[in-house]
Amino acid sequence: MFDRFNLIENKTTVKQEVLAGLVTFFSISYVLFVNPMILGEAGVPSEFSVFSTIFISVIGSFLMGWFANVPLAMAPGMGENAFFTFTLVAALGLTWQSSLGVVVVSGAIFSLLALFGVMSKVSQAIPTMLKQAITVGIGLFLVVIGLENMGVIVEGSLKWNTVGVIGLIFVLLIKRFNVKGGFLYAILFTTLLYWVIYFDSFEAVSFNLKPLFNFDELVTAIDFSQFFSVEFLLGVFSLTMLLMFETIGMIEALLEDRKRSMKAYKIGAIASFISGLLGTSPAIPVAENGAGIAEGGRTGLTAITTGVMFLMALFLAPFLSYIPSEAVGPVIVATGFSMAFTVRSIKVEKVVEWLPLVLIIILIPVTGSIVDGMAYGFILYPFVQIAIGKKNKLTLVQWIVSGLFLLTLLATYFLI
Repeated sequence: MFDRFNLIENKTTVKQEVLAGLVTFFSISYVLFVNPMILGEAGVPSEFSVFSTIFISVIGSFLMGWFANVPLAMAPGMGENAFFTFTLVAALGLTWQSSLGVVVVSGAIFSLLALFGVMSKVSQAIPTMLKQAITVGIGLFLVVIGLENMGVIVEGSLKWNTVGVIGLIFVLLIKRFNVKGGFLYAILFTTLLYWVIYFDSFEAVSFNLKPLFNFDELVTAIDFSQFFSVEFLLGVFSLTMLLMFETIGMIEALLEDRKRSMKAYKIGAIASFISGLLGTSPAIPVAENGAGIAEGGRTGLTAITTGVMFLMALFLAPFLSYIPSEAVGPVIVATGFSMAFTVRSIKVEKVVEWLPLVLIIILIPVTGSIVDGMAYGFILYPFVQIAIGKKNKLTLVQWIVSGLFLLTLLATYFLI
């Protein structure tokens, strides 16, 4: 079975892939609690959406690992669930049931775009310098996420957090001495340290599986009755653009193998479609996959390991709640810094070409949105090329992508 993953060709081992999968899981396990909470604000029953979160993470990760053979686990994206709650429901006034219909339709369109090669053509048309800028921007975005998890950034202000800082020092030492499985050791060490210091706050946590037997109530709640309304169609367009460009940005930042990237686009799109059918916001290849890749994940076995852990979360959820965010934050910070160092590889002919790149690099972490950060850089890029006399090098696809980003920003502006 392991021959399918080409472990020798990818210079990896079963042990290395499993360790990477565990690190990826612990880095994104917070989604099990956060996603139902955000969807709950839109009215989605949390007792059901927690199972939707688990199921789509298992299915998406298995599909990505088995068919695309890439170390990319999938889980509901934080940008996507926020879009579901605060744009589709709060801003557009759709019911959460109709919003699930938007997710299904958008996922279907996204799947068709991927299956007919549109995604690959768009990806190939993106200049290398822009792809590298996206990697740097996502890296800095991960640094911010990690610092927030560590408790060092709290509501935009810097704070001191002893456990988080000690955890980061431990991670840096592990990186310095290139310890195999180091990230996992760091998570375990910092978790132990946290509970030694905060033992008095220890509380037993329960997890109820009974709602699982009524899960069909969520799946059958999907509503398409508002399909021809302006709000529904506007939601479909905006979500499709969000999924399309965030997936491109994430996969381009995390993968180097072009052939496997093309397969990953198709699997990612199909998983987003299945998400709606299961009653949750779209799943994407999450940025925290970078932690597993930094740990040595090279193949789909990493993603499948993460998927197995998500499946076990049906029974281990109470124990996962004992892993503090301070234990995961340092790993995410170290991963982000590694990705951000890609900036050293960026080569431009003229200084002015840095303008769109800097916008992407700065705005992704500042706005907290990969798509918004990409948008401003991609819109500016063709005009910079014209200004320096490279108009003839611009392709039709690049102009179309720039226009789509502009439409996405305008749609977002009018939605909010």
